[in-house]
Amino acid sequence: MKVWLFIIGCRLKINGLNHFKPNENYIVVFNHNTMLDIPLSSPFLPGANKTIAKKSFAAIPLFGLFYKKGSVLVDRKDNKSRTKSYEEMKEVIAQNMHMCLYPEGTRNRTTALLKPFYDGAFRLSKDTRKPIIPCILRGTNTAMPIEKGFYLMPTRLSITFMPPVESANLTAEELKEKVYELMLDELKN
Repeated sequence: MKVWLFIIGCRLKINGLNHFKPNENYIVVFNHNTMLDIPLSSPFLPGANKTIAKKSFAAIPLFGLFYKKGSVLVDRKDNKSRTKSYEEMKEVIAQNMHMCLYPEGTRNRTTALLKPFYDGAFRLSKDTRKPIIPCILRGTNTAMPIEKGFYLMPTRLSITFMPPVESANLTAEELKEKVYELMLDELKN
């Protein structure tokens, strides 16, 4: 990914890697603006990880092979698939890997800084007792504008990992609200 970013003229700055404790795994939640977010987020986490991903992308030749290996696939329209993917995410956590989620559910095509969050990441945190590390991706919507399809523009990108948020003493709903507010405040800066 570093080579590819260099070739397309996107410089990357990573902040907050110190929030990852050695031999600990986390649920890492990212804001989601473009198709560039997923390949940008996963390779720069310290340690093994998997992302949640749309099952339909696995059908893309060659890309689909890598996609299947590094992702928990889900068909969001199928209740059985959603239940199965949730169990797979718990297994990823049990295998001491980070689980990367995009709680907005899909790319943010609105003018809001963040769309409302879905519950999955926060229920997963409660069920596995793993902290959440909120993460803000910046510049991806400039590098790959959503209205232009597959298009890349050289720009500065950044990844900001925030301090872990513990789920103890919070309901999943309270955890979701807390992480949402932390991420929104970071995006406003």
